Amino acid sequence: MNKLAVFPGTYDPITLGHLDIVTRASKIFDKIIIAVANSPSKHALFDLDTRVKLAQESVKRLSNVTAEGFSGLLVDFLKKKNTNILIRGVRTAADYDYETQLAGMYKMTMPDMEIVLLPSNNEISFISSSLVREIIIHKGDMSKFVPKAVAEYVKNKK
Repeated sequence: MNKLAVFPGTYDPITLGHLDIVTRASKIFDKIIIAVANSPSKHALFDLDTRVKLAQESVKRLSNVTAEGFSGLLVDFLKKKNTNILIRGVRTAADYDYETQLAGMYKMTMPDMEIVLLPSNNEISFISSSLVREIIIHKGDMSKFVPKAVAEYVKNKK
């Protein structure tokens, strides 16, 4: 039986924290799709195509991980991909509280959904996309917080 899981987020941009979670999850599941959400309400720094390309480039060494963009509800994306497994990363107690709220909402719309919460690696649990965006906006060095593909992309855009 092939177990397909979805690791959703805006990935604006993908970070080493995301990469750690998906790398660890790739040892548990047969296939993982990084589902890059369009999320127009979040006013992303990078457009959807760029975020998908950076995610794909960042996970190219993981043969069972791909990245795809999507719009609309996550549960609809899961149904389209014929899976009910969702991966979420948790950095803090606040993240855990938020994720349990989300889990309740998801379960109401897709009762058979299984949500796997993976705790962040302590050494990189402080990394967040929003902090990385601040560094990028202020033209700082974010290379210690993001995969090489992201650092190179930002460097070449300056």
